[in-house]
Amino acid sequence: MQEKRRRIFGVFIVLCVIMLTGCKGGKNQTDTAKYSIVCTTFAQYDWIREITAGHSDSFELIYLLDKGGDLHSYQPTAESMAKIASADMFVYVGGESDAWVEEALKGAVNKDMRVVNLMDSLGDRVREEELVEGMQCYEDDAPGETEYDEHIWLSLKNASYLTKVLSETLQGLDAENAQDYAANAGNYIEAIEALDREYADMVKQSVKKTVLFGDRFPFRYMTEDYGLDYYAAFSGCSTETDASFETITFLAGKTDELGLSAILAIEGSDQRIAEIIRQNTQDQNQEILTMNSLQSVTAEEIENGFTYLGAMRDNLAVLKNALN
Repeated sequence: MQEKRRRIFGVFIVLCVIMLTGCKGGKNQTDTAKYSIVCTTFAQYDWIREITAGHSDSFELIYLLDKGGDLHSYQPTAESMAKIASADMFVYVGGESDAWVEEALKGAVNKDMRVVNLMDSLGDRVREEELVEGMQCYEDDAPGETEYDEHIWLSLKNASYLTKVLSETLQGLDAENAQDYAANAGNYIEAIEALDREYADMVKQSVKKTVLFGDRFPFRYMTEDYGLDYYAAFSGCSTETDASFETITFLAGKTDELGLSAILAIEGSDQRIAEIIRQNTQDQNQEILTMNSLQSVTAEEIENGFTYLGAMRDNLAVLKNALN
């Protein structure tokens, strides 16, 4: 069934490319003076904005999930497929949610396209999905099947490394301005590393060393970076929406046992599970706090000044509150 769906999707891609791009290749067809860069998620889009600062007129930078859709459920439109097909550079995460990309690239009409798979670039920095004690298994789990955590951008260390990778790719794409891209990347990496040190110092000085999420948990890379323990209702890529009685009871008990003053949720959550956990604790007085996983950033938010570093600074403040 999966192979049949892939074949159908491949035919769909070819038709999209024929209808919307014809047989043209190379630079973006709407403006031959620009390079076209297509990004699937917000973090990579924002990193490239920083690297190309001062040369934005030379690029058409496209963010595919700008309607606020979730990476895990995203399906490209015909228009998106056409943009990818003629792009000069295509950047994607590279996890299970990007299974559609393989067929998309087969439809590329720009054979000189530079493709960056971020998880491939990270190599052994990528972590497997894990189920910790109390976490509810979800329907897609298959015994013996290894799945990797896609939320790589929530590690500032990964962000620093990937900014360098993207800078080098851009330098190859536009060699005339390579020195500017290298300088911009260097300055941005310094800012990322400064924030990384703030996280490390905050955790070192914190009373608690454990976070608890009444929600999905996409922050494994972050907690591993700073030696934090965690408990959660679901893994980061879970499709489940209802926690079992056993999960609720376990997490409420852990909240009491560890004396946690906060239960965390992610952006866009109705916080229903977090609230039920709180109602099942002894004191029922924990704060419910929200951390931003940057999975559903909209074009409107970007226009209003939303940035990767700004969101990660906000997460630092929330995390500090939760640990103290």
